[in-house]
Amino acid sequence: MNQKKVEKPQLQGLRNKTRKRDEKEKYDSVAFRDKIFQLIDQAGSDLEQVSKALETGGASLDYRRYAEPLFDILIAGGLLAPGGLISDEGDSEGPIQTDVCIFKQAGGRDSIAAWYELLYKLIRRYKYLEKGFDDELKKVICYLKGFTADQKRRLAELFVVSFSNGLATPNCLLALFEDYLVKDGLSAEFATELFRIILLEEKDTTLLSTMLKKAGIEHRLMELFPMNKRTPEIFAAYFRDAGLQQIVDYQLAKADAELRKEFFKKVDQLIKDEASAKEISAFLNQHKAKSNIADHDYVVMVWNTLMNAVEWSKKEEIVGEQALKHLKQYGSVLQPWTSSGKAELALLNKVQEYCYDNMNFMKVFQKIIMLFYKMDVISEDTILLWYREAASQKGKSVFIQQMKTFVEWLQKAEEEASEEDEDDGEEKNGQKIESGAPSDDA
Repeated sequence: MNQKKVEKPQLQGLRNKTRKRDEKEKYDSVAFRDKIFQLIDQAGSDLEQVSKALETGGASLDYRRYAEPLFDILIAGGLLAPGGLISDEGDSEGPIQTDVCIFKQAGGRDSIAAWYELLYKLIRRYKYLEKGFDDELKKVICYLKGFTADQKRRLAELFVVSFSNGLATPNCLLALFEDYLVKDGLSAEFATELFRIILLEEKDTTLLSTMLKKAGIEHRLMELFPMNKRTPEIFAAYFRDAGLQQIVDYQLAKADAELRKEFFKKVDQLIKDEASAKEISAFLNQHKAKSNIADHDYVVMVWNTLMNAVEWSKKEEIVGEQALKHLKQYGSVLQPWTSSGKAELALLNKVQEYCYDNMNFMKVFQKIIMLFYKMDVISEDTILLWYREAASQKGKSVFIQQMKTFVEWLQKAEEEASEEDEDDGEEKNGQKIESGAPSDDA
């Protein structure tokens, strides 16, 4: 059953009034700009006086509401319109730009340091401006197309000093990945200026890696280039031409780290899926072809992954059998990467260190090495070299003693083979002498 809604009674003859605190003044960035210009004019060109005037002005001017135009003026000298040009609003009533700003300031790093000090004092005085400053840095990146080369340089210097002193967060660099900036080459150009200042002038590699990591872009540097130029060759050539080999090396290291991450994840999954050694070897061949990892490092990676993929027993008497069974099944995947003595020795020492660090494996070390010897993963020469002089210091005396009988057998076999070679050589030499000796008739 529908019921008619009963209206509440209302007082007649009264008018609702808006409380004064609920009334909002119309947003007028031009009027705010003019007031900031007055403060700057009164202070003159002395930055110390300008700084004091701005700090005092915050008591009467609404910096919280007008943070964007405030930073526009301090950086570019006026209100920034989309595209990076100075807005000409209100030009009939007065100036639209001041020369007392970062873009117009003459001088080098000292002048940027002075401007940073002004910004630092202002933001520390009015803490709510911190977010506004970050937002401003994102915006000016988006307006790069409208700035001159010198202005971009000044901007890059401001970014570096702000990041290094914690006044701004590196998250604003995410704006560099806007499609239109990347397409026009502005992203790579500005990033190069930043990297050049940090690496060649500040010589601070830690700042660079920290900045990129905090911004979450350490793996995205290739994305600074348009799609048709995102190749390792173009990337390397571009930064080498800019004198920034460090960026090339950094990118290679990050790409290598990504490949390693992919490697560990894939091999671990293959083992858990009980894939065959042949399937794992096929993946390793493909992966190695894409990486710059040397064989002696790669074989250690393979060993680590093989051993980390298994949940080992806590009991020493069981773990030995468990390890040998596992390595009999998958140990052959190590063989292609031990084609050099250096790689073999790296693997042997890694096995030694693994057994030392995982105490339940201490007694199984010799059996693992014997297995690898039989599987042609580690050669006799490498085992003898390790025994005589190249063993790791971790548990060295214990493992040397453990390998003593096996090494003596290898040495004996080596001596017997040497004696056989000498006997064969004497026979051949005797035949040569006899065949070469003059006859009695001569």
